[in-house]
Amino acid sequence: MDVIPAIDLRGGRCVRLYQGDYTRETVYSDDPLEVAARWIDAGASWLHVVDLDGAKRGEPVNVDVIGAIVASVNVPVQVGGGIRDLYSVRRLLDLGVTRAMLGTVAVQDPELVSRVCIEFGSDAVMVSVDARDGFVSVSGWTSNSKLPASQLVETMREAGVQTFQYTDISRDGTLTEPNYSAIIEMVAQTDGHLIAAGGISELDQLLRLAELGASGAVVGTAIYTGDIDLAEAVDALSQVGG
Repeated sequence: MDVIPAIDLRGGRCVRLYQGDYTRETVYSDDPLEVAARWIDAGASWLHVVDLDGAKRGEPVNVDVIGAIVASVNVPVQVGGGIRDLYSVRRLLDLGVTRAMLGTVAVQDPELVSRVCIEFGSDAVMVSVDARDGFVSVSGWTSNSKLPASQLVETMREAGVQTFQYTDISRDGTLTEPNYSAIIEMVAQTDGHLIAAGGISELDQLLRLAELGASGAVVGTAIYTGDIDLAEAVDALSQVGG
């Protein structure tokens, strides 16, 4: 299982939000490139970059910073936040982004996701299933839909999507624990092509996610606070062959 550090961008800085709330922000660095280098030095095999400004506006905003991060590292980078049309996907992939994460558009325009898969290939696409109480949230987590997370996965698999990320928004940034029951359901529904996120606060939780069959886990707040040592986590997961 891949342990994937998160770099959330807002105003060009590296931040973390509590439960996706833009009014509850902690700034961890004014230099996202330094943060990216730190996580690569710790052994990260992927980076997870979210354009929070883009998610709220509906189009990528921190493109220059994202391009600089991608150019500065030698590992694949997955990027999300405001990617809601073919142009935005192409723009990011042209920067060297490996995988574009689609969220809101997967709910609002499933056929566009199908076109993205056809034009760029399924390996270049991941759908982010961001849920509150089992229902998908959109527009940078600022609006709740009435679409069950399981139904979105089913629709997106039919559209050609192979990789998913599941985030329980109520746990994101809280340093509690993942929503294991939801993750078990999602792993089964996605045939294990699932990256888990939200609430991860200690190494044992990452080990359990690997046992449950997740292909990856995004860690954010815990590696910034030191609750999880990224190098230790990467090593531990490599030992279990996850």
